[in-house]
Amino acid sequence: MKAVLGLEDGTIIQGTGFGAEGIVSGELVFTTQYTGYEEALSDPSYKGQILMFTYPLIGNYGVSNNCFESDGVKAEGLVVRESCPEPSHYRSKRTIFQLMEDEGKPGIAGVDTRMLTIKTREHGTLRAALINGSDDGEEAVKLARKQPHISELDYISMVTCPEPYRLESPLRDPYNPKHVVLMDMGMKRSITTSLLKRGIDITVVPANASISMIESYEPDMLFLSNGPGDPKQAKNAVEAVKKFSGTLPIVGICLGHQILSRALGAETYKLKFGHRGANQPVKDLETGIVHITSQNHGFAVDGDSFGSEDVIVTQVNTNDKTVEGIAHKYLDMFSVQYHPDAHPGPMDTEKIFFGKVLKLLEGE
Repeated sequence: MKAVLGLEDGTIIQGTGFGAEGIVSGELVFTTQYTGYEEALSDPSYKGQILMFTYPLIGNYGVSNNCFESDGVKAEGLVVRESCPEPSHYRSKRTIFQLMEDEGKPGIAGVDTRMLTIKTREHGTLRAALINGSDDGEEAVKLARKQPHISELDYISMVTCPEPYRLESPLRDPYNPKHVVLMDMGMKRSITTSLLKRGIDITVVPANASISMIESYEPDMLFLSNGPGDPKQAKNAVEAVKKFSGTLPIVGICLGHQILSRALGAETYKLKFGHRGANQPVKDLETGIVHITSQNHGFAVDGDSFGSEDVIVTQVNTNDKTVEGIAHKYLDMFSVQYHPDAHPGPMDTEKIFFGKVLKLLEGE
């Protein structure tokens, strides 16, 4: 199948199409992870983005259906150097071609992803359009330029759950149960898995959940999930943090970290090309230890904008010194920019982060 990728700067890349025929638009972003394409494609944080892998071969271990982070592919499209038609893994049930076709999403192979990655690093994230079934590059460029900027769109409302639901841990202590309300801004399933295996019950609520709804569940903690887009769009979650600040422990991951920071007075800003991959080094400023982390975000917190000495930056990215973690000196509130749930890995911070969550719930 003919396929073409057009960028807002006029760049036209022709390749071989796979997956579903059709047209999609969004930001072209790259991830540096070698494995974990099932997890990345199904991560709701990629809503509104065309995902490009810098690793040159994608699909070589097939699709097992056991590694999804949501109910299906959330990235708008897929860009690769080479896609594997004959995967080899005992758990594989279908190819990457079949996955994209089943999900109604287009992909393009035969692309010089190194060139596009260098372009993105030099010029910043660019809007793009991917057309499967045509090689009309001028049309693709035109569609890319028509795509609204990410800060103009509310992607959170497109991926949040429609109604509240409860997940009860099989390891819960019936005599001393722990219960978290998790605001779903585009939640990865691995977050709930990490909580459930520590005996924590969860009520997942939509991103637009009212204060009264959250209060009705009588939670022991408010948990803010990851999600797509600009944190400025998450006004309801910011107000929830302000309301429960000082009365409930509050924890956040990725977009949840940015929401918590904004509620505490900080500003957020768009990164030039974001952090996406499974090899981002994060330094803990208390211990001096550097952890390798999994990340997927295009916005960051301005650590100098809190306006209060009660909020401290606890972790930074060693590559560009961006804020990777914050905590409040006196209130039970902390958050991280990376994904300690670690799907895909590495697992450096999973026990550390969720161990701290458990300690807060236990009043330690």
